[in-house]
Amino acid sequence: MSSTDSTIFIDDQQRSERAKRSRRATFIKWLRKVHGWVGLWGAALGLLFGVTGFVLNHRAEPLRISPGAPQVSSMQLDVPDPAPETPRELAKWLKSQPDLKLPPRMGRVQKEPEHKVAWGDRTTVQPEHWQLTFTAPHESVTAEYWVGDDAVTLKRSDNSLLATITNLHKGVGMSVGWVLFIDTFAGALILLSLTGVLLWTELNKRKTVGAVLVIGSIVVAVCVGLA
Repeated sequence: MSSTDSTIFIDDQQRSERAKRSRRATFIKWLRKVHGWVGLWGAALGLLFGVTGFVLNHRAEPLRISPGAPQVSSMQLDVPDPAPETPRELAKWLKSQPDLKLPPRMGRVQKEPEHKVAWGDRTTVQPEHWQLTFTAPHESVTAEYWVGDDAVTLKRSDNSLLATITNLHKGVGMSVGWVLFIDTFAGALILLSLTGVLLWTELNKRKTVGAVLVIGSIVVAVCVGLA
């Protein structure tokens, strides 16, 4: 190989190395931007979940933080004629009453069949009992009905502000849209973790191998612990 050929070969190598370093620098710059914008989104939702998570962590003794007592009100409502035959029919009828302004999402439905109960020295039959719950973050309404009765009892509980945002944390009474919205926060945390690891390694092979070993060890430890 002549000196001219050697010079051309070295120049090609240098250009290749410079191109590789340029691509890596461009990728890392783009990665920093993604990490920053995703971090801003995560910080906004993280503030909400941080406050409500702190309250949830102190929901029991010791160091209990009370979210505030709900405001409770109750009323009785005459059932239609003919009376609903199932809890679902009762729920449909209650939702059709515009004056009640029930929360849109129905939670638990409990149906206790009729059964014999002891009352002193005699035995009687307790009628079938239905309990329906309608929930929203700021309130809940419970409907109780004894089959054969002519009225249903409604009890409304209005939550405090702290209890409301805590229910937002838990997704109580929320729609599918809210669940998907919160999924974006979970996705942001995952993306922040991945981009953070890539930024730390700066695509350096030795650092990348070390990061993979550390993360792999944590995953194995968690799997062993769960097993």
